[in-house]
Amino acid sequence: MEIIAVPAFADNYLWLVHDEESGETAVVDPGDAAPVLAEANKRGWAISQIWNTHWHPDHTGGNLAIKDATGAEISGTGSENIAGRDVSLSEGDEVRLGSHVGRVIEVPGHTLGHIALIFDEDRVAFVGDTLFAMGCGRLFEGTPEQMYRSLQRLTALPSETQLYCAHEYTLANARFAIHADPGNSDIAARLAKVDRHRGRGEMTVPTTVAQELATNPFVRARDAEEFARLRRDKDSFRS
Repeated sequence: MEIIAVPAFADNYLWLVHDEESGETAVVDPGDAAPVLAEANKRGWAISQIWNTHWHPDHTGGNLAIKDATGAEISGTGSENIAGRDVSLSEGDEVRLGSHVGRVIEVPGHTLGHIALIFDEDRVAFVGDTLFAMGCGRLFEGTPEQMYRSLQRLTALPSETQLYCAHEYTLANARFAIHADPGNSDIAARLAKVDRHRGRGEMTVPTTVAQELATNPFVRARDAEEFARLRRDKDSFRS
């Protein structure tokens, strides 16, 4: 499984996922069709599938144009209005790319119907806007209890699992993390590293379960009440 980031808008990552053996290509959360189609064309990849984790336009805005250009099948959470959806996904369903099998888990919080795609054998998870490197998504529709449980589900995956989130928010998240947990040396070290990477214009994702367990205050929260307090603090935090 080859995974390529396609930057879009100010800070989105749209993920192209390619299986060399079968020649199949999927795109995860294509908010903008043009850069996705250009990157796939440059690599000689034919997009046959679109996978959406939730309904927000910066994740689904390119669905119809990509479908028109390629005939790709669109799969997405069944409880939300996904543009052009052909296949509804919910807990326990699967997506396939060649021999790679991803299972669907429901991770509400950012939106009520948000899903994640877990490729257990590949140790890869596409998590949309539920979990970010050193952070998590805002609670636009769900409750703190829902989001806390969703984060706990994701960080219960094997420690080496790579978590592909949809935004480059790591530096801002790291600055909040050191504010929230100033005595955590792992956070301090990661903040310094992230600062260097972003200073050079480099990506800081994907992250891993192990990194998040060590440095993400939201997944390290003791319970949903502490999580809710941290989320309120982050919403008003100015680094």
